[in-house]
Amino acid sequence: MPMNYAKTAMLLAALTAIFVAMGAAVGGQQGMVIAFLVALAMNLFSLWNSDKMVLRMFGAQEVDERTAPEYYNLVRDLAQRAGLPMPRVYIMNNPQPNAFATGRSPSRAAVAATSGLMEQLSREEFAGVIAHELAHIKNRDTLTMTVAATIGGAISMLAQYLQFGALFGGGHNNERGGIGMIGSILAMLVAPFAAMMVQMAISRSREYQADRLGALICGNPRWLSSALVKIHNAVRRIPNEEAEAVPAAAHMFIINPLTGQGMDNLFSTHPNTANRIAALERLAAEMGPGPSRIGTRSAAYDRGPSSPSGPWGGGGAASGPRGPWG
Repeated sequence: MPMNYAKTAMLLAALTAIFVAMGAAVGGQQGMVIAFLVALAMNLFSLWNSDKMVLRMFGAQEVDERTAPEYYNLVRDLAQRAGLPMPRVYIMNNPQPNAFATGRSPSRAAVAATSGLMEQLSREEFAGVIAHELAHIKNRDTLTMTVAATIGGAISMLAQYLQFGALFGGGHNNERGGIGMIGSILAMLVAPFAAMMVQMAISRSREYQADRLGALICGNPRWLSSALVKIHNAVRRIPNEEAEAVPAAAHMFIINPLTGQGMDNLFSTHPNTANRIAALERLAAEMGPGPSRIGTRSAAYDRGPSSPSGPWGGGGAASGPRGPWG
């Protein structure tokens, strides 16, 4: 765990350095100083307001035991199993099945799931997804991922500013203390790519850990692997307009919500879904035969989306004992 924190600090420092370099491209030494101060302010702002920022960004609405009793009670039961305080619970009105967690600490955390997730997954699969998000909270990933999204978005905005300036003859020449037209063009091309690579490293290293811990929290790795199959196939068919508008936040979701086709695995914000499923299957084998099986993962992965089983219906991965809800 100390190594994970050290790696996180290095990655966030890299994002900040990229942002400062972009500031130098815009305004030379003065721009670099301003960008450094802005980056510090963004980190502090994200530290205290990360949950509110992201939840507002995706139009999430808070629910409670009265407005969404099944969902709320499931989160509460799983949080107790994970040894976590009860997080706030949100629903995003979005047909794409997906979910994320946010918050600067376990005591200030929130879990958000789309309406599509509740409609298309069985109760057990839904529990696997929520357990994955609680694992992010327990591992204290949520703050890092939100700050990375904030700074990554700012880098993208600066790149667009540079592109706009270059198109309309506003390049920053050396006399003004900038790095010149060529430097601006390089910054436009290289900085967003570098920021994406840093965000990718943050997400990839943590998704496997959250998958494993989430499977242990819910008690059955195959519940989560079955959910990943359904979400992966649905994302390719159902766009998430809010996520498409803020691609720098894509790494926060359990499955990349962007529908871009043809992107090589090297440039994905998430590990390959088939590899995640294989890791969960290995964990299931280590834990021994369970009360239910969902068949061969590679076959399910290739078949396409499973038939929706309703918000809390049976089927999928879910025959046998009902897990944490009794």
